[in-house]
Amino acid sequence: MSATHSSAPGHSHAHSHDMPAVVKAGPGADNVRLETVPEPIAEPGMARIRVLATGICGTDIHIAHDEYAHDAPVVMGHEILGIVDSVGDRADALLIGKRVACETYYSTCGACDWCRAGRPNLCPNRRSIGSFENGGFTRYLVVPIGNLHPLPDFLDEIEGVLSEPLACVTQCLCDPGVINPGDRVLVTGPGAMGQLSAQVAKAEGGHVTLAGLEKDAERLAVAASLGIATTTALPEANSFDVVIECSGSAAAAAGALRAARRGGRYVQVGIFGKDVTLPFDQVLYKELVVTSGFASTPTSWRRAMVLIEQKLVTLRPLVTRQLPIAQWHDAFDAAARGDGIKTVIIPA
Repeated sequence: MSATHSSAPGHSHAHSHDMPAVVKAGPGADNVRLETVPEPIAEPGMARIRVLATGICGTDIHIAHDEYAHDAPVVMGHEILGIVDSVGDRADALLIGKRVACETYYSTCGACDWCRAGRPNLCPNRRSIGSFENGGFTRYLVVPIGNLHPLPDFLDEIEGVLSEPLACVTQCLCDPGVINPGDRVLVTGPGAMGQLSAQVAKAEGGHVTLAGLEKDAERLAVAASLGIATTTALPEANSFDVVIECSGSAAAAAGALRAARRGGRYVQVGIFGKDVTLPFDQVLYKELVVTSGFASTPTSWRRAMVLIEQKLVTLRPLVTRQLPIAQWHDAFDAAARGDGIKTVIIPA
């Protein structure tokens, strides 16, 4: 059954509507611009999402500067909150009207070692929205039905936009679990990933300290208001069971490696976007376990949704700026500067 709830592809009016979109059109940051693109249509197996808001991720800034793999031209944006607008299969019609967050895969090969082992995030042929397929900095996008996660009604109109970053954090911290109750945990970098990592580490029973720079005072104040200890001091050497690097800064990573206790753990959450120099002998001298997590998996999404449903994470204070798509340039600049915690683009 592939009856559509929208006009079928090939009909003369299928692409009669264009919509504004933030497009990475070619090499260099100058080739990120507002263009009009055709409204997409939900084919069988797909859902069309009417975007309510899309968060700006550090990855978007890296894509703009050609520091992260992508396939131009492409509509950017992958931290999506929206409402299911139409579906390609009548069997999926119950989803229409539901408020959802979206997994970021558009397709994986399904046949490689990693897909077969249940690790589709590592598929060499994975195509993600916002980098290889059209993403959410626009009014509508299409994603596979399996990508959709209906959100609890108690969330306000915007905070569900943090679902995808939260799933990336649970991928780094929960599978396998890296924090045991009572562990002393240092999180470096008070951006969205650091704030979410600190909250997840606290939910896992860690004694958490979120570290930032003097210029991060406002961001650290948000974490403090949520009951998380904060500091701008250089972390004490050899004093944390788990260190979680969320800034993508070489200086913070070096400090985190030194702050880890013997036999401790180091988790890389932030993206540097370039080669960096680190005191990596710390790993050897202290027998550190170094782990990370790339993107998200169905399991990490399940964990993220449970954390939201059980109110173990607080999302609303992390959304610090909402700008209309016409002001995307200001939004990108704010995100690149680390101004606020999460800046989101509203497509209307």
